Amino acid sequence: MKHLNRTVALGAALALFTAMTPALADGVAYVNKGLVGIGRIPASQKDKFGETFGSGSGMAIDTKGWSRDGAGYKGSLWLLPDRGYNVAGTTDYRARLNTIAIELSPTVPGAAPAAGQEQSGVKATLADTMLLTDDKGADTTGLDPLNGVRPAAGDMPILPQADNGKLALDDEAIVRLPDGTMFISDEYGPNIYRFSAEGRLMSATQPPAALVPMRHGKPNFASDNPGPGAAGPDPKDPETGRQNNQGLEGMSMTPDGKFLIAVLQSATRQDGGDSGATRQNTRALVYDASDLAHLKLAHEYVVPLPVFKDAKGKTKVAAQSEIVALSDKSFLMLARDSGNGQGLKGDESLYRKINIVDLSAATDIANGPFDAADKPVAPKGVLDPSVIAAKLTPFIDINEKAELGRFGLHNGAPNDKNNLSEKWEAMSLAPVLDPKLPDDYFLFVANDNDFLTQDGFQVGASYKAEDGADVDTTFLVYQVTLPGLSGNTTQ
Repeated sequence: MKHLNRTVALGAALALFTAMTPALADGVAYVNKGLVGIGRIPASQKDKFGETFGSGSGMAIDTKGWSRDGAGYKGSLWLLPDRGYNVAGTTDYRARLNTIAIELSPTVPGAAPAAGQEQSGVKATLADTMLLTDDKGADTTGLDPLNGVRPAAGDMPILPQADNGKLALDDEAIVRLPDGTMFISDEYGPNIYRFSAEGRLMSATQPPAALVPMRHGKPNFASDNPGPGAAGPDPKDPETGRQNNQGLEGMSMTPDGKFLIAVLQSATRQDGGDSGATRQNTRALVYDASDLAHLKLAHEYVVPLPVFKDAKGKTKVAAQSEIVALSDKSFLMLARDSGNGQGLKGDESLYRKINIVDLSAATDIANGPFDAADKPVAPKGVLDPSVIAAKLTPFIDINEKAELGRFGLHNGAPNDKNNLSEKWEAMSLAPVLDPKLPDDYFLFVANDNDFLTQDGFQVGASYKAEDGADVDTTFLVYQVTLPGLSGNTTQ
């Protein structure tokens, strides 16, 4: 037993040493101090509309309301669900935004939580839910916009429209602004929407033509997830533009409030996105946010997604799932594999990491020939030789065994509730509020549980997820050192 205890202690010490080793990116030393808190919202949670609570496709912490009281912290965050429970196709789920009350009692970095308290460091409570409506105040829908395109009108571009006439939204990321309005990115367009503080659509920004999905030479926003009884799109995949279900997955405002960065989940169809093995070269769009109603594309860069080997030794590309902007030239990027985790048949993830993306030496391709659909920047996945891609530096390995183990979690078998679920898609920062650690932040990371529960209710019907899946919304909180970020913040 003494030998086992020494082994466990040595493993924890090595994990802490690894976590505390600075990641150097463009001469800046970023430090991951490791996990300091875990918390959950039960899979069976219902919102105020009586429907199954959806979790973290996107997250924004209310930093103005974030406070420290002794060793603990209190505040709130906004958690954005996607298009609803859709294992057997999409449904008429109304888009919404959840407000979560948060209490954080962090452990000391590297220390083990008290016995029985491993997953109680984060207390997350659903406080409110607000519906998101279109510009006329009508409900939106999660249904796949199989054939519908709402015509452009006024400042509004063409928009995805479901067969029931509603604006179709598959929300993925959120930025909350000081005036209460918010930017929300989606998969279908892939567009960036601005909503009022009350949840009403105010404006929309369409990406460059290279990202707009085209079928038979016309915009078509279908994602090949038809609703009940509906036929799939023809053809199944777009000819150019974003791949099905690979829209603007990550989005973040720079700390100075001047730029909004949005990143496509993987490469466009013409840039190698027609194959899981060649979809590596995705794009980061950097918008000038000086006019919130009319975002202007200022910069655009190719971001090489991480690659890894699967269990059979085949090279795979990890999909981008969320970003947090550090400046207009750098951001944190969460990328992961798919098909593995609690609630799925595959149990062990091979890649879930947060990298630092450095754009400072990358080629700016904004408003040039590569923004047209007929000029790929990476044909068949091979980057054009005139273009320099962004640089990636590893920062946090979410699958790190010893770190998860300190909090009673794991990656892989047994595929129980303590095995990480598949989709980690939300990130946001809150300051540590320690004068001695002015560059330290808590990095909140949350999963999208896909509404998987055995006690589900949505769109007027009860449901049970397949194979007995009951996946909680889970929060992982890391303490990180991000030099210079505090001096570059105006919000």
